[in-house]
Amino acid sequence: MAAPSQRNAKKQKVIDVLNKAREMELYAIHQYMHHHYTLDSADYGELASKMKAIAIDEMRHAEWLAERIKELDGDPSVRMDGTVKKGQKARELFGFDRELEDDTLLKYNEFLQTCRDCNDYVSANLFERLIMQEQDHRNQFDNTDSHIKELGDYFMGRMAASGGAD
Repeated sequence: MAAPSQRNAKKQKVIDVLNKAREMELYAIHQYMHHHYTLDSADYGELASKMKAIAIDEMRHAEWLAERIKELDGDPSVRMDGTVKKGQKARELFGFDRELEDDTLLKYNEFLQTCRDCNDYVSANLFERLIMQEQDHRNQFDNTDSHIKELGDYFMGRMAASGGAD
């Protein structure tokens, strides 16, 4: 049986990775909402709506992480892990966001292992769920980026004509 100080150290390690993940989610929310505004302003309705939906998913993730941190008697971080990049063209956003998701997947797999090493399977399960959803986001960004690269103006024109419902 682990000593109380050893249990507390493991618990703090898990709280630390949960907070790091929360900071990553808070950054993603701000970045993706900025991209939503960029796309919406350029009349790419369908793309803007999809970007907003992903940002809302990230909001949910940040909340799940905060809830778990509080369950462990931790203090959920309110910092963002990064600075929002502005001024990108619509054609550049999806490759950029795919790379963000690639980095997130790499880190979340490390965080998952940390939770397992600390015998916190509730937090590990949370990371498994997050990884699945982040992989979906990554795939959406990759598919859209591929369409933009392969179809160019035709694809962008179709998206501009698509409208979109918020």
